[in-house]
Amino acid sequence: MKQDNERDLVLEKIFQFLEEITIPYVFAEIQGETFLPGIQIKKGVLQIDLQKLKYPGDLLHEAGHIAVSRSTDRESLNDNIIENNSEKAGDEMAVLLWSFAAVQKIGLLTDVVFHDEGYKGEAKWLREQFEGGKYIGLPLLQWMGLADAEGEHAFPKMKAWLRE
Repeated sequence: MKQDNERDLVLEKIFQFLEEITIPYVFAEIQGETFLPGIQIKKGVLQIDLQKLKYPGDLLHEAGHIAVSRSTDRESLNDNIIENNSEKAGDEMAVLLWSFAAVQKIGLLTDVVFHDEGYKGEAKWLREQFEGGKYIGLPLLQWMGLADAEGEHAFPKMKAWLRE
């Protein structure tokens, strides 16, 4: 029971954050396999099947793919973003940092996003890097206009949550 309450609290915080930064999402029954259980992106909208969702933090990772995409490209995002668009492969580092900044902003533990069942066995290493202030890929977020290395919006604070 305690685990369900914790999951609900984490989901509530994530949904509030998504609404605040205007990442669209809907609850839907998802048929078939998806890259991440219970989550699918269709036309730039997160489709969420709460019955199949295994790791709530995966929502932030997928939201990060929407957030770091140009506003003009968001409606064309579907399914596995990188698999379906080779030009997006470089966005993965930005998405990792974006989702780290998101858990910091929301007040969740880093392992909510970087859980041990994800990231091809590199979740622990990613947690150590980011929690230790080694922000691999920060120049990409700077180039996208989302964060700065110094000053008022020094990462993990964000200047903006959505790329123009």
